Amino acid sequence: MNSKSPPIDQEPRWPAIIACLAMGGLYLSLPKFLSIGPRWLPLVVIVILLIPTVIAHRRGADRLNCTLGHILAGVLTLFMLWSLFFLIKALPEHKEPPVLLMRSAFALWITNILVFASWYWRLDAGGPHSRDKTPGHTEGDFLFPQMVAPQEDLPEGQKPWSPMFVDYLFLAFNTSTAFSPTDTPVLSRWAKVLTMIQSMISLTVVALLAARAVNML
Repeated sequence: MNSKSPPIDQEPRWPAIIACLAMGGLYLSLPKFLSIGPRWLPLVVIVILLIPTVIAHRRGADRLNCTLGHILAGVLTLFMLWSLFFLIKALPEHKEPPVLLMRSAFALWITNILVFASWYWRLDAGGPHSRDKTPGHTEGDFLFPQMVAPQEDLPEGQKPWSPMFVDYLFLAFNTSTAFSPTDTPVLSRWAKVLTMIQSMISLTVVALLAARAVNML
């Protein structure tokens, strides 16, 4: 009699989906001069890429799901960088209302958090598919505080800890606000590069907000 392997507890994907849709909503709030084509274009592209990504996950096509997820994150990153470039370009021209520029900068600051949270979530320890196959999270590109706690001391019936999207969102939020990962050390080189890029983008946006606020006083 063949024994069946226990089912794998998969991490829920809906928080990452909501984050992608939220980025599309933030792009809708941007003025036309910061958008590539119509303002609704990023949201449409996100939905078009999300549908096959979700279908691939449901059917167990992990490699296809991973590839589509990376393409989606890459497209979102390009949209953000494009808008940030034109925001920086518009600042010294003084053609747009200051309040509009400040609101746009804040929307891009939030987008920066969501974009890099998606990258961290997709890449850490091989991505969510690889993390699903390993009970507990003892090795990765980020050293979460829970990873230091001994897993054998867990109460009976409690599952070993593993990071979810909200953990990477918290990491990205700290990186954008404190310009460092705070309680989560960065271990791998690619993760260090990404956190440096995120901090630099956040610092740029914050500097734009401060400069425009000073000009408004």
